[in-house]
Amino acid sequence: MSEIPELIKDLALILIVAGAVTLLFKKWKQPLVLGYIVAGFLVSPHMPYIMSVVDKSNIQTWADIGVMFLLFSLGLDFSFKKILKMGLSPIIAALSIIFSMMVLGTSVGHLFGWSNMDCIFLGGMLAMSSTTIIYKAFDDMGLRQQHFASLVMSVLILEDILAIVMMVLLGALASGGSPDGSQLLGSVLKIGFLLVVWFVVGIFLIPWFLRSTRRLMTNETLLVVALGLCCLMAVISSAAGFSSAFGAFVMGSILAETIESEKIIRLVEPVKSLFGAIFFVSVGMLVDPQVLVEYAIPIVVITLTIILGQSVLGSIGFLLSGQTLQKAMQCGFSMAQIGEFAFIIASMGLSMGVIADFLYPVVVAVSVITTFLTPYMIRAAVPAYEFIESHLPKNWVRRLNHLGLDTSTNEKEQSDWKKLLSSISLNTLIYFALSIAVIIIVMRFFLPITEHFMPTYWANLINCLLASVIISPFLRAMIMKKNHSDEFKNLWTSNRMNRLPLIFTILVRIMIAMMLIMYLVSRIVHLRYAALICLALIIIIAIILSRRLKHRSIYLERLFIQNLRSRDIAAQVKGQRRPLYEDHLLNRDVHIGEFLLPEDSLWAGQTLQRLQVGNRFGIHVSSILRGSQRLNIPGGSTVLFPGDRLQAIGNDEQLRLFGEALQSELHPEDPNIEQREMVLKKMLLRKDHPLVGKTLKDSGIRDFYNCMVVGIEDVNRHLDTVSANRIFREGDIIWVVGERSNLQLLGIK
Repeated sequence: MSEIPELIKDLALILIVAGAVTLLFKKWKQPLVLGYIVAGFLVSPHMPYIMSVVDKSNIQTWADIGVMFLLFSLGLDFSFKKILKMGLSPIIAALSIIFSMMVLGTSVGHLFGWSNMDCIFLGGMLAMSSTTIIYKAFDDMGLRQQHFASLVMSVLILEDILAIVMMVLLGALASGGSPDGSQLLGSVLKIGFLLVVWFVVGIFLIPWFLRSTRRLMTNETLLVVALGLCCLMAVISSAAGFSSAFGAFVMGSILAETIESEKIIRLVEPVKSLFGAIFFVSVGMLVDPQVLVEYAIPIVVITLTIILGQSVLGSIGFLLSGQTLQKAMQCGFSMAQIGEFAFIIASMGLSMGVIADFLYPVVVAVSVITTFLTPYMIRAAVPAYEFIESHLPKNWVRRLNHLGLDTSTNEKEQSDWKKLLSSISLNTLIYFALSIAVIIIVMRFFLPITEHFMPTYWANLINCLLASVIISPFLRAMIMKKNHSDEFKNLWTSNRMNRLPLIFTILVRIMIAMMLIMYLVSRIVHLRYAALICLALIIIIAIILSRRLKHRSIYLERLFIQNLRSRDIAAQVKGQRRPLYEDHLLNRDVHIGEFLLPEDSLWAGQTLQRLQVGNRFGIHVSSILRGSQRLNIPGGSTVLFPGDRLQAIGNDEQLRLFGEALQSELHPEDPNIEQREMVLKKMLLRKDHPLVGKTLKDSGIRDFYNCMVVGIEDVNRHLDTVSANRIFREGDIIWVVGERSNLQLLGIK
């Protein structure tokens, strides 16, 4: 019999110990992440009293996969549209907290004389609060429904996103050897470019692929496809010079915009839990008690830095974002800990060999301490506010609260210029990035292939023409988009002074498109600069005038918007979200109401035409939600069923009357409910009984007596079923079910 590989033995040890420890932590109502870390310490070589993991390298590989799946799941919960809808308040808070905590953490590292890279990574670890731990603390303390908790969760989502960017920047710094401004700027621009390309291309292709294969997708195949896409993007990200975890997050955020996202989240959850557990166990394996004793003072100092820094600087960040002093302190005190991303950043630094070995166990120890203190910090926020309020001058408190007036709900009308310029900038950025991506792909991958089969000139010519054809719809959309928008027309007609700047916005976009065309033309023929400009301008004019390209660019944009909105549309169809057109109705004192048809409603089984709800109440039934079906604009012949959810359009008074009628027009309760009991009785058919000589079908026992014959007793006292054509005879013993009053009509007492 073959020997079991060491990896299987190590996994068995890890999972058994992790399962036992996390059960205890679950009983003690502590975060499971801490249980995994403790389990990792128990199976590490630093704990000699029990078995230890033998092959650390294989476990580390599994842990890297765990990081990848953790960030993939984070991407599935993330939505670019959700971030855009948050407004400016969470963005201000997140940026101010991250910046201030990074500076504070870096300063503390320099205070102990650590290396520059150790200090930078320490600052990155201290800047990230733990989403998992804070969410669980809010849940355990019953605070999830409070307003400050929702503010904290919004900032944590942004922190998680910025942590991905920080990991990429730290990786670039680590590979470069020393912090350099131009290198950082180049990394940021590269991240932005790749994010735009990956996201736009992903929204084009992946929803289309899932929609085309939806009928073939089982849970098993969907899981395999989702994890395959995750790993594919991880490979692409690594090839582009970024971490595999970054690519996994990007793929998760793309899949988050698809209809299948909720199903994928459910399917991936067990996989993420397994590999995530292995990752956190590997974190615990690096905890060395001797290091903790040796670095006890830095651990205490860093812990105090997080507690005081988040309490003070975090509160200031929320105060600057537009919150009152009390709410800002509640938010700041809630974020006084570090968690998952600190481990991931430390693991990355350790694997790249740019941070010292002692930093990992120090950060783990700090995380454990701050995690245990999290509930106490949340509770301490209100007493701390009351202490400050009672000791500060009244006018100071008033000014702080005035500074923190919540402006997030004060939605001001954006000017036409602001709307137009932001839209033009976004469109230009997206289409320019897509055009650059197409040119890079064609020149880097297709050009070398064609050069094997033909001379360099002809290969250049073919590939430049191919790139020009592909990017031509993008160039036309970049130049012409928003030139006929309402904002553009309003600015053009309202003031003559606006016309020159408006023309300038078009010229800038034409110049950007010409630069791309000039680059492609210059690879084919060497022309003078003036001739090159003229040729590029002619090509751009031809692109603008082409109606075929116009239709193509409009089709591509509509396809992208449809894919981007597919999840929202599915939620509206299923009744999980109100239709988008409701916002336009609100401006006209009309809105949509949703009503449930009661089970005992008199309307059940009736058609809309017979009910005359439009004439009676003045409302319009726009949709009927029935199970997983949605009936839009139901006609008069549509029959209502119990449990239907009716979406009706009307004003407040009309909808109120409709709802009252729907709830009041019910079948009355039966006052003689006790007499509705069904009983089973047997009856001997005598010669003069009206059933004798008739078949069951002709007897009318159901129609006239409202009873049912369930069988005829034979000589062995067994019941035989009765066929519809069986004739009742004298002496038959029949068993009948019915209400007592109806049985009495049959002569059964």
